[in-house]
Amino acid sequence: MKRIRPILLFLVFGLTLPCSQVFSQEVRYKKFSLEEVKKMSEQQAVIRTKLGDITLKFFPEVAPNHVNNFIELAKKGFYNGTIFHRVVPKFVIQGGDPNSKNPDRSKHGTGGPGYNVKAEFSKTLHKRGTLSMARSALPDSAGSQFFICVAAAPFLDGKYTAFGEVVKGIEVVDKIVSQPRDGNDNPNDRIEMTVDIVNNE
Repeated sequence: MKRIRPILLFLVFGLTLPCSQVFSQEVRYKKFSLEEVKKMSEQQAVIRTKLGDITLKFFPEVAPNHVNNFIELAKKGFYNGTIFHRVVPKFVIQGGDPNSKNPDRSKHGTGGPGYNVKAEFSKTLHKRGTLSMARSALPDSAGSQFFICVAAAPFLDGKYTAFGEVVKGIEVVDKIVSQPRDGNDNPNDRIEMTVDIVNNE
């Protein structure tokens, strides 16, 4: 058991963003009406990659601000052309950084939309297929970077905002996390995405 803690700390550290990017940034939060929450629940996201598509269901009842943020960014085309810049077998795949549109890998994992979203931690478990938000050491620092759990990660529960889950294409997640990667867990070959928001099937 003594060896597990350092490993877990290393894995979680990879989900944190540089604190420098969150200083002096607006922290967004609003209360949504039941009608707005219902409308969000009727939408899904489809992440399209060269390895296949991943369909995501949202949890606006527990994290409405994060769901709304993801939907708004996707509709603006913010995620299109970004990559999954971090893949860790038996843990997560991570993407959503606008800096990853640039081939310069040194800045991958450090970007965001220019504002932050207030934390919406809940009792939602981080299990295989869970969609959650990366953040810095500061709780209210999520922006655009997200991750999908490849396996259960209970040490993230209540510490990161889970706001959805994979409902179709988990095998694509498995393909992505299995790609050869460099020392920073960045896939050797770019896995670009486009994200579409669609009505529930």
